Amino acid sequence: MNFEPLILRQRRFFHAGATRPLAFRQAQLRRLQSAIEARDAAILEALHADLRKPAHEAYTSEIGFVLSDIRHAVKHLPAWMKRQGRRLPWMAWPGKGCVVPEPLGVSLIIGPWNYPFQLLFSPLVGALAAGNCAVLKPSELAPHTARVISSLIADTFSSDCVTVVEGGRQTAEALLMEKFEAIFFTGSTGVGKAVMSSAARHLTPVTLELGGKCPAIVCADAPLEVAARRLAWGKFMNAGQTCVAPDYVLVERPVFKLLVEALRGAVGEFYGDNPQVSPSYGRIVNRSHFDRLIRCAPACQRDEEDLYIAPTILTGVSWDDPVMQEEIFGPILPVIPFDSIDEVLALLEDRPSPLALYLFTSDRRVQERILSGTRSGGVCINDTVVHMVGQDLPFGGVGESGMGRYHGKAGFDCFSHERTVVRRPTSFDFRFRYPPPKLSLEKLKKACRFLLGG
Repeated sequence: MNFEPLILRQRRFFHAGATRPLAFRQAQLRRLQSAIEARDAAILEALHADLRKPAHEAYTSEIGFVLSDIRHAVKHLPAWMKRQGRRLPWMAWPGKGCVVPEPLGVSLIIGPWNYPFQLLFSPLVGALAAGNCAVLKPSELAPHTARVISSLIADTFSSDCVTVVEGGRQTAEALLMEKFEAIFFTGSTGVGKAVMSSAARHLTPVTLELGGKCPAIVCADAPLEVAARRLAWGKFMNAGQTCVAPDYVLVERPVFKLLVEALRGAVGEFYGDNPQVSPSYGRIVNRSHFDRLIRCAPACQRDEEDLYIAPTILTGVSWDDPVMQEEIFGPILPVIPFDSIDEVLALLEDRPSPLALYLFTSDRRVQERILSGTRSGGVCINDTVVHMVGQDLPFGGVGESGMGRYHGKAGFDCFSHERTVVRRPTSFDFRFRYPPPKLSLEKLKKACRFLLGG
């Protein structure tokens, strides 16, 4: 596979300057919005075919999410593109300094299978807003959605600006051999390391949106019914296949049994006595992931032919069990009791930094202790998942859960270079800065505080 001609065409288009004007960027975003709105039924059908996503859940978390991103970008793009003045020290007087956000160039966006529409198009919104060209690689594990995406992009954009490349692992590896000005990858930590290694060949900047075992902490003072509903909602949407889903729950021992009962009650409220027949509950993406989950929790209810695993609340779990060794990424929720916040902090201290951390308590002192004593991509107190919804809230991981931020202005910044520009006249040319020295070293030390500031 040779993608060099395709990338070269995009790079020539980019260098011609067509993507830089505000009007062009807004027009591209509006075209994308119209194309999505015109095809929302086909997108929903594809998401159902790939993951059995319920229509309401799919629209909110995929289509509606992206449309909101687009509207926000179109509205705020004029402000984002403005040059930002900066103060200069006296050393550069008389002069003016500014920072100019400039597009990076040709970007590669590799999407995952769990939210195959949102997690490909939301980064694309940032790339287009910043004035870039883009090559999109949808996941082959969501083939129906990949085909809809490919058709949508081909009908909406010139391939010189935005194009889709379908294929599996070999296609992704071939793309990563090429030179891009930016790479955006969403997926597992292991593959993220491979992407970063490939990007290093060309010193290409990367944004990695990965995952990890996102903990939820429930203190005894939390309203358990509310906490259980919010935990069950965040965990079991998309059959648990969400990078920011609560991976396990640590609950204060006095309310352990009560929370477990409330969680099971919330599952029944959401999906009924038999979630397999509920129109609100999805399926595991394929047999490979199904088998992996069964190895983690062999006692859970399932149907191999239907790729169905029931929403499962696990108790009696130890930290050495297989389910606690890797990100679950499925509808299995271990619940583990704890006795003190000190114990929780000690448990989390040596574990990789997760993409999200959830805490249920009204005690501000406990909230501050958890915030100061842990590290994660984001934190949500007394809820789950909603911290990634707002366009004014940068979203991303830290450490093994990723690097870089996006959504809203952060997405624009992700695909931009902040170029520093200083302009000075030639009518003033103070010679004291040129050799040989005009001041003694002692006088220069004193003068630097005035000339350089700080």
